[in-house]
Amino acid sequence: QLIERRRRALKLTRAGEQLLLKSRRLIALNDDIWSEMTAGEITGTVRLGLPYDLVTACISPVMKDFAAAYPQVEITLTCAASPELVSALAKGEIDMALAEEPVGAGSGETLRIERLVWVGAKNGGAHLKTPLPVSMVADTCAFRPAVLSALAQQERKWRTVFENGNIEATAATVRADLAVTAWLVSTVPADLEILGPDKAPCDLPPFAINLHLPKQAMKAPAAELARHLRASFSRP
Repeated sequence: QLIERRRRALKLTRAGEQLLLKSRRLIALNDDIWSEMTAGEITGTVRLGLPYDLVTACISPVMKDFAAAYPQVEITLTCAASPELVSALAKGEIDMALAEEPVGAGSGETLRIERLVWVGAKNGGAHLKTPLPVSMVADTCAFRPAVLSALAQQERKWRTVFENGNIEATAATVRADLAVTAWLVSTVPADLEILGPDKAPCDLPPFAINLHLPKQAMKAPAAELARHLRASFSRP
């Protein structure tokens, strides 16, 4: 049984959810094979914009697979905060952008929804300090309004420790137990700690990773990169 009927609604059973997940992977593999066997040689350049924290965790495997499939395509990466990337796309400065946005708030195509979590040093004590020391990479960070709003609802006092746009410097600040920060759960480095309910200063809302494309028709290199991104984010 794949579907359960509940009053006027239909819901997938556990077997149905497993079938759906594997079917999506099967279709994505079919699309990959079809594209490789039927497409001509694709050349050119594509400019991809993405937030700093997605470079290593999410994009490196995609870039490796794409470069192997299309060695004649040159990829240029532009790293910035999500609002800045959406603006750059509208100005034609990049060909597509990945943006971290509140669920339902962005106009892009949602590739994945993830938990936004508090992060601190392992066995650290920065989360106990008052005012709470917070490092948000930059004042344009997409997470900043949601984090500060959540802290305000809890009437938790906070102070900025480090905001200069350098994610490695922010990570170093957190490792030194000088501050806590907020990142998507899949981007948290292994040597840092995701703060559980007993340590987290407050609850944070989930965020979506959205793919923003230009309004005009895309060239072949950009269209193929967009397809690779969709396939990569659909995998568990």
